[in-house]
Amino acid sequence: MKLSTLKPEKVFGYFEQICSIPHGSYNTDKIADYVVNFAKEHNLEYSRDEHNNVIIKKDATEDYNGGNTVIIQGHLDMMCAKEEGTDIDFDNEGLDIDCDGEYIFAKGTTLGGDDGIAVAMALAILDSDTITHAEYSAVK
Repeated sequence: MKLSTLKPEKVFGYFEQICSIPHGSYNTDKIADYVVNFAKEHNLEYSRDEHNNVIIKKDATEDYNGGNTVIIQGHLDMMCAKEEGTDIDFDNEGLDIDCDGEYIFAKGTTLGGDDGIAVAMALAILDSDTITHAEYSAVK
């Protein structure tokens, strides 16, 4: 089952894309590139430091101008571990993920679900044009 068929579609669509990108600890160049490209494609202000920490800002909607900034935080890296006999190069390959209708899992490896879903949720929120909101700063 493709994750992008799950609801909310945008969250799981982004999560599926994130899982396809290598993003183990100390190997975050590609995932940081993905997040920066997202910001560029959506005309959002962003910054990236030498450690691949990325901050994306989205202005408040008109009805929330002047309010406090909402910070959405997640992390780009995952702890990589694999079962004996699983053939994967975490530096260059994404995860082989699946969904059995109830659970999302990676075949033979860790999923990195806490980091991946946090980033996916942040991107889905930043991508929305229907949510009224204060200024967002998504820190990854």
